Amino acid sequence: MDTSLGVVGLGRMAQALLLPLIKSESIQIKNILGVVKHSESVEVIANKFPKELKLVSSQNPASKEVWNSSIILLSVKPQQLSEVVASFEKNHLSQSSNSLLISVIAGVSLRNLQKAFPGYQCVRAVPNTPALVGAGLTGIAWGENIHAEDRRLTKEIFNPVSEVLELPESQLDAFLALTSSGPAYIALMSEALADGAVSAGLPRDLAGYLAHRTIAGTAALLNHQDIIHPGQLKDMVTSPGGTTIAALRKLEKAGLRSALIEAVMAAFERSKELSNLSN
Repeated sequence: MDTSLGVVGLGRMAQALLLPLIKSESIQIKNILGVVKHSESVEVIANKFPKELKLVSSQNPASKEVWNSSIILLSVKPQQLSEVVASFEKNHLSQSSNSLLISVIAGVSLRNLQKAFPGYQCVRAVPNTPALVGAGLTGIAWGENIHAEDRRLTKEIFNPVSEVLELPESQLDAFLALTSSGPAYIALMSEALADGAVSAGLPRDLAGYLAHRTIAGTAALLNHQDIIHPGQLKDMVTSPGGTTIAALRKLEKAGLRSALIEAVMAAFERSKELSNLSN
C-alpha cells in the first residue's frame, strides 16, 4: 500500500506488528517513522530493524513529523498518553487531516481517542501477547465513519501476526479479560503442572517442556476440524476409576473451574474501571 506510517511507541507489540510489514514491503520502509520516548532506546531498538528505518526519540525535533503520516499507530503505555496528546496538539498540521489513527493503548475508549485527536479516523485494537510469535488474537472496534479502505489498511497491519475479530467496543473489555489476560492464566497453569511433574520425579527442564507441549497439543486438538467441545475432550481421556478422574476430582474440590471464571470476571471488571478512569 502506498502510504506512510508513524509509530508512536515501539515496545514489543509495536515491533511485532512492524517487522512483518517491513518484510512484506506492504509499507515502504522509507515511509515509516518510529518515535520512542528515550534517546538511549533508539540504538537498542534500531538494531532489531533494517538500517533504513527512521527511528527518533520524542525529544528529537524530527519526531513531530510523525503526525504527518497517513496512518498513525499509538502503542504507548496509558500513563504516557497525555504526553503524546501534548505533542500532537503542538505539532500536527490540520484539525481535518482524516489520517487513520490506530490505538493499542489499554483502557482508552474511542470516544476519548476522538476527543484527543480530532479530525482523525480512530480505531481501537486489542492484540494479545501471542502475536509476538504470529499466533495472536486482535479485537478491533471501529470509530465513527470509518471508510472501507481504512478497515482494510487496519487489518493489513494485524493480519500477519493474529486473527482479527471485528467487535462492538462494548465487548472489548470481555475480549481483553479472556485473550489479553488469558496467557497469564495459561502460563500459571503450565508452571503449576510442571511443578507437579517435578514433585512426581521428572527433571525440571523435561517437566516444563512436557507441560508446554501438552497445553499446545490440547489447544490444537480443541481447534481441529469440527472443533471438539472441551467437555468431549475431557471425557475422551477420563476412564472409569482411572488416573484422570482422580485428578479431576481434586481440581473440582479445589475450585479450579470457579477460580478461572472469577479470574476472567475480575479482569473484565478492572478493564471497565480503567476505561472509566480515562473518560
